[in-house]
Amino acid sequence: MIGEWFEKLSLYLRFAPVQHALIVGVLIALCAALLGVTLVLKRFSYIGDGLSHVAFGAMSIAAVLNLTHQMWLILPITILSAILLLRTGQNAKIKGDAAIAMISVGALAFGYLLMNIYNTSSNLTGDVCSTLFGSTSILTLRDSDVWLCVILSIIVVIIFILFYNKIFAVTFDEDFAKATGTRANAYNLLIAVVIAVIIVMAMNFVGSLLISALVIFPALSAMRLFRSFKSVTIFSAVLSVICALVGMLISILAGTPVGSTIVAVDAAAFVICFLTGAVKGGIRA
Repeated sequence: MIGEWFEKLSLYLRFAPVQHALIVGVLIALCAALLGVTLVLKRFSYIGDGLSHVAFGAMSIAAVLNLTHQMWLILPITILSAILLLRTGQNAKIKGDAAIAMISVGALAFGYLLMNIYNTSSNLTGDVCSTLFGSTSILTLRDSDVWLCVILSIIVVIIFILFYNKIFAVTFDEDFAKATGTRANAYNLLIAVVIAVIIVMAMNFVGSLLISALVIFPALSAMRLFRSFKSVTIFSAVLSVICALVGMLISILAGTPVGSTIVAVDAAAFVICFLTGAVKGGIRA
């Protein structure tokens, strides 16, 4: 049985689409985990879910317009929405969670409505399912998509490393950061923009409805075992990459949807970390 699995894996790994999926999957999982810790600690985890719905709406517009390179429309719309969410969330009349719910639900409904009215596909249900759950789209990436993902991932990692201290400051005590001269609003805006970029990259990986799992699960898992921000971030990134690889390999062997399988592996990893933390007296998130 194990020999058959290895034989099947070696066969699939020879194909360029599978190789591209593994590369993109690892990079997206890494980037999502790096910023995931910050979002969880700032109690803004669901911004990923909200922006993923916005990206779905933008993708619907791109599909209606028959755009070949949809990323160039989806990315700016999602980034603008991230800025809008940040600004609206700071409004005393509309709190952050309400702003996310309002924009995300509206974008999701608008996108699905467009896809129904201007149906350009013979398999609308399949297209919607693939977009929402990332069923097979990760295996249809073009070389240009892969390179764009690689470049954006490198930019995200560089930004996180360069501004690590500032991100740490606004994550734990934003008021103190402002008092010491740190431009907290500017760094919050930077975090929102970077998350928007990650969300757009992850749409073809796990789908719109499952993106939040890449952001939340690794961070929560790491918080069960470690106390320092640096340790949590490093472990979260490593765990996220491992879960993404394991999920994709299981998906290849079992023929299950890629996105759902990866999220299931992330959930299983969280349970293991939770039990390990409980045994060792780990912290509670």
